[in-house]
Amino acid sequence: MKTVLVSAVALIDGDGRVLLAQRPEGKPMAGLWEFPGGKVESGETPEVALVRELQEELGIDTWESCLAPLTFASHSYDDFHLLMPLFACRKWAGIVTPREGQTLAWARPTQLRDYPMPPADIPLIPILRDWV
Repeated sequence: MKTVLVSAVALIDGDGRVLLAQRPEGKPMAGLWEFPGGKVESGETPEVALVRELQEELGIDTWESCLAPLTFASHSYDDFHLLMPLFACRKWAGIVTPREGQTLAWARPTQLRDYPMPPADIPLIPILRDWV
């Protein structure tokens, strides 16, 4: 089974809310909410991939030094195994803007369970709830 490395971030605003993005129609698991991020390309570290993805997906700039490793998800789907480091980030430049047709929501850590998520993301919720 192929392992896919995806880097994700819990963007945390000044009020302690976490950003979630809803997967757009036409993508696998459309309609589910997830932490922003994306696939780590060949030659990239998870941090470099996340800096790139945040610029592409949300139009914001952050720096590797602002990404704190928090936890990770390891989950087997039907046709691949997902390995997803989750970083916390409280500092970025620019205004969070959905650039790929996704819907965004800022949620309090205690509200994360109100958003349907892919199976790999669900075990991350209690860690964020206790950490933020």
